[in-house]
Amino acid sequence: MSILKKFRPNKGKTLKIIIVGTGKVGSTLAGKLAEEGCDVTIVDKNREVVDKLAEAYDIMGVVGNGSSYGTLIEAGVESADLIIAVTDSDELNLLCCTLAKKVGDCTAVARVRDPDYSDELDYLRDKLGISIIINPELEAAKEIARILHFPLAISVNSFAKGAAELIKFKIPPNNFLDGMRLSSFQNNSSFNILICIVERGDLVYIPNGTFELRSGDIISFIATPHDSFEFFKRINIETRSVGSAMIIGGGKTSFYLARQLVRTGMDVKIIEINPARCEELSNLLPDDVVIVNGNGTDETLLNQEDITHAGALIPLTGIDEENVLLSLYGMKVAPGIKAITKVNHINFSSVINELELGSVVYPRRMTAETIIKYVRARRNTIGSDIVTLYHLSNDRVEAIEFNVHDELKHTDKPLKDLKLKDNLLIACIYRDGRAFIPGGDDMLMAGDSVTIVTTHKGLSSIEEIFD
Repeated sequence: MSILKKFRPNKGKTLKIIIVGTGKVGSTLAGKLAEEGCDVTIVDKNREVVDKLAEAYDIMGVVGNGSSYGTLIEAGVESADLIIAVTDSDELNLLCCTLAKKVGDCTAVARVRDPDYSDELDYLRDKLGISIIINPELEAAKEIARILHFPLAISVNSFAKGAAELIKFKIPPNNFLDGMRLSSFQNNSSFNILICIVERGDLVYIPNGTFELRSGDIISFIATPHDSFEFFKRINIETRSVGSAMIIGGGKTSFYLARQLVRTGMDVKIIEINPARCEELSNLLPDDVVIVNGNGTDETLLNQEDITHAGALIPLTGIDEENVLLSLYGMKVAPGIKAITKVNHINFSSVINELELGSVVYPRRMTAETIIKYVRARRNTIGSDIVTLYHLSNDRVEAIEFNVHDELKHTDKPLKDLKLKDNLLIACIYRDGRAFIPGGDDMLMAGDSVTIVTTHKGLSSIEEIFD
């Protein structure tokens, strides 16, 4: 077993990155990319925020309009490798990226959130030359939908084009797994899964065969969706799907989520305080979605709308405190309900984790992960190895899916003969449309994608997993 190691910056190419917009996402990215070893410059009209972030992360700051030619020149766009536009305006982000592409030779990333653009993202990417268009609300809705289809999980992260999933759940009291050594667990041929991470109190482990599981441990395992369901059945944990969802707040995430859930046959109810927004949602969403005009934080209204019989409660207001309290209330009055809480501010995630909120979704973190994956791929001199990247266990563990390229010298050798870094597991191999958990006699082959789980930070190439 092992506890996380201190971060060591990657020694690859230093990328010069301009971030336009210093809101929640922009400030998060500034810190994350500075930690990744990038040369970061932030741009915003708010001098106070620019000065604060520049000092906090030891980065450059420019005060001005990010869509202004003069401001971009001052920020160094002519020599920049990447520009990331994450202001509150979709149109400003698109304009900023388009201008930057004309002035410099940099890659462009834009945040575009408006549902009106959601069906046109491929067109915008192609015509405007933007490499990545990110919609945090849409990605949050997708993650929530994945969790609802596997409601016993705390989180579900997808790998290998959906053929494998990393599922986190808490071992209940007096469960079959309590007191079991992992060596016994893995030798049980009926369990075609691999336990990759164990969280126990404040400690995080990449466990080995001598590790003994306990009730209350939060474990993350990787498996195919079919094997995941079979595993839960065999350890006597119910896997019933959620049939109905109550969403509090009618913002963009709620719209995207309701549209996805109703397509699967789920009963969906949205409670929104703004009458005009209720009217808008009723016109945008199918008739099957029930729209209720009212205050979703009103206990009387929640009871009138039968919260105790809802399969899931999903607070998606713009206020973290409200979302947290609503989830706590829902689990109190309806102990069997599946609560999923959206949290925008990630500074107090350790406190939030202690509140037993069920599943917590961080849209800012998902946006940062998408961009960091791209940055690491750009930094890698061989090519774009990274397929998927997730930060887990309060950023103490990373799960990364790499492509295996022809130049890798470690192919066609049994895994048991390869020297891997400590605190690192090869968790899954995806080959010819099939995902499997490798054994010691399996080999990496060109064309594979391989998922690793590690406490090392900053890996950008598959070569870096070897010692």
